[in-house]
Amino acid sequence: MVLEYVLKQKGIDKQEDIEIINNISFESTSGAFSADVGDYTVEFEPTASALEASGKGHVVASLGTESGYVPYTVYMARKSFISENPEIIQKFTNAIYKAQIWMSKHNSEEIADVITPFFTESDKETLTKIIERYNSQDTWKTDPVFEEESLDLIQDIMENGGELEKRVPYTDIVTTDFAKKAISEIK
Repeated sequence: MVLEYVLKQKGIDKQEDIEIINNISFESTSGAFSADVGDYTVEFEPTASALEASGKGHVVASLGTESGYVPYTVYMARKSFISENPEIIQKFTNAIYKAQIWMSKHNSEEIADVITPFFTESDKETLTKIIERYNSQDTWKTDPVFEEESLDLIQDIMENGGELEKRVPYTDIVTTDFAKKAISEIK
């Protein structure tokens, strides 16, 4: 959906100008691309870097850069859980923010040193390159606040993709209290 949204923003009609193959499972897209199915593919990391390393493709654009901050990663809990467990929510939010601060103060190689054990399919050199790419594209947020603009964007994308019947008001589903408290208390 993000690809289709970006294409539309660039004036490319998905019906007239290009053919999008969308009947390949996401896990199989890089293999299909490697077997000459399609001229382009949309991949997350580390798959995109693996395609580059194999000589079968090159990263030519970032959907994240082209679309704006799409909230791919959000944390959700029921209102009842939040109201019954505010200390858990606050501790979790504080941990996320501390990680964001840590990442902002360390270079790509230092970050790769820490995360390599969790990405066994990639070596440190590859992870360092991925982190450098993400940093150069301003991919990661530096605070835990989920802005209204981000919800608007994801809803725009979902509407464009025909997957959203009715928009949801920001104040109905997002609370920033825990994030704002973390920012004000953690230095």
